[in-house]
Amino acid sequence: MKLHMDLLSETAGSTIFATANQNSGQLQSYASSALNQGIEHYMQGNYDGAAKAFKRSVGLFQDSPYAIDAAQYLADAYLKLDDTEGAIKAYQSAIRMDPFRDDSHIKLGNLYFSEKRYADAAQVYRQAVRVKPSTANYYSLGQAFLQLEQYGDAEDQFNQVLHLEPDRPSGNYGLGLTYNRQGRFEDAVQQFKAAIELDDQFYGAYADLGYNYADMGEMDQAQAQVDFLDIVAPDLADTLSRYMYKVDSPKIQFALGTSTFLATLLNRTPVADLDSYLETAGATKTLTMVLQFDKAMDRESVEDRLNWTIGRSEGFGPGRAYNYGLPLPDTEVQVYPHPTNITYDQTNMTATVFFKIQQNATADGTIDPSHIEFKFAGKDQDGNRVDPDFDQYSGFSGSY
Repeated sequence: MKLHMDLLSETAGSTIFATANQNSGQLQSYASSALNQGIEHYMQGNYDGAAKAFKRSVGLFQDSPYAIDAAQYLADAYLKLDDTEGAIKAYQSAIRMDPFRDDSHIKLGNLYFSEKRYADAAQVYRQAVRVKPSTANYYSLGQAFLQLEQYGDAEDQFNQVLHLEPDRPSGNYGLGLTYNRQGRFEDAVQQFKAAIELDDQFYGAYADLGYNYADMGEMDQAQAQVDFLDIVAPDLADTLSRYMYKVDSPKIQFALGTSTFLATLLNRTPVADLDSYLETAGATKTLTMVLQFDKAMDRESVEDRLNWTIGRSEGFGPGRAYNYGLPLPDTEVQVYPHPTNITYDQTNMTATVFFKIQQNATADGTIDPSHIEFKFAGKDQDGNRVDPDFDQYSGFSGSY
């Protein structure tokens, strides 16, 4: 009797196992079919239908060898539908099903990175590095640390890249980016050049070398990168050129002929020669100097009269000083040290400086217009301070 019962139990167990295998096979078949339907919908641009099919594939049989791929495809479909959170959940599902596939971690990290969720990206990239300590994964983690301004951590990751693949440019390039962010511009130059030596067609490194030179104020060196890239990668050249314009300090270029102050007149010029109104003793006249900038300026900064000073040139070098450095006659008059008003023309990037000159009490005042200096201490629309080598103008020296 006992033997009979054992045989029945064994038979029942075999039947259950066979049934389970049969059900498992059916579920895997259904999951595979749903996956194929999803791919077909996706290729046809029916992303909503694709998402439903991929979701069904994952839900039918998570132990299927296709389940993780279906979850990743589901994330792709959600992204096409602008459902970022849905995509994140799909990638997280793929990671739960197999936490030892680094590609799922990287794809989720890349999505976080694109959403500027850099801390989340760093956390997921770190998991990818634990699963597979590859150069690509170290590099991704380094980029996240770079965005988080954790420069020491970023440097560690890029050094790992450099250690693992010293003959490829990624490690040097990442270090160049890190040093640039820290203001270590000379170190960054060395790393970018090292990356270019390893791959002379790595045009992104040329561009970042140009950015670095622009940050250093080495515009000639930056322009050399623009000139090279203009031939091989025009889009990079254009972007670099725009960046150079943005970060370059503004300059006073020259004075326009529409100015009413005759800055070309020499020393001992009678004040009355500037305007007939000044022939009268003690008379005061408002004159203008129209100055041209080389880039768009901040209106509020230009029109702040305290950012401007007007006075006698003390320039060094032959003939650069007021009255050519000779003793001043008793008839010499002073110019008011600050403008009365300034107007900024955004379209033409010009500042019209209004200032006063007063005739002396005996109506024989003299002045040296060519050595009257107009100096500006403001900024452009990007917040860059005026270039100290081109922040002033006089008729004798021009912009300097």
